[in-house]
Amino acid sequence: MAVDLSEFEHPSWVTAGGTAIGYLLILAVLTVALFVVPWLIFAAL
Repeated sequence: MAVDLSEFEHPSWVTAGGTAIGYLLILAVLTVALFVVPWLIFAAL
C-alpha cells in the first residue's frame, strides 16, 4: 500500500508547514530572549 505523495503538493500543505516552522522559530527566539539572555546576564554578574 503505497502513499501518493502528490496529494501533499497542494498550497495548503505549504502554508501549514510554513506556519509550523514560523511558530517554532518565534518560540525559539522568545525562549532565548526570556530565559537564556537573563541567565547569561545573571551569570556574568
